[in-house]
Amino acid sequence: MTANVVTQGPATIRHRVGIEAPPTRVFEWLGTTAGLAEWWTRDVRGDAAAGGRLEFWFGGPGPSAVMDVVEATPARRVVWRCVEGPEEWMGTELAFDVADGDGETVVLFTTTWRAPNEFLYHCSTRWAYFLLSLKAGVERGAATPWPDDAKSDRWG
Repeated sequence: MTANVVTQGPATIRHRVGIEAPPTRVFEWLGTTAGLAEWWTRDVRGDAAAGGRLEFWFGGPGPSAVMDVVEATPARRVVWRCVEGPEEWMGTELAFDVADGDGETVVLFTTTWRAPNEFLYHCSTRWAYFLLSLKAGVERGAATPWPDDAKSDRWG
């Protein structure tokens, strides 16, 4: 059974996470392959610098998502554009804005899809989970990247 989903117009996923660490430390986890492998998926390949390309592997015969790195401004912002992956992700940009925020570093995550569908709801939940994995990793060394993550449904 699938849920009733509005399918008109663009849809934006937005999340805010506060992390008790300096922006430079948070950027190490967002703007490097080693950092990304600590909280999203353990298998990250490529170049995380602006103009680079990243591959994110989730156990399949090929990468599950390939992102061009549009921007990687240390301690400030990371932006990717999806060039390979799920149809719904193609051409979307994913932004991680990093800023000082009253004693913590705030990460604002944003991505906009062409239209909402049930997969968007799933991905929104998964992004929230993995952003909390980022927080747990930076603060306590307790991140849970794929395949060690808690699953939200049969999709993963």
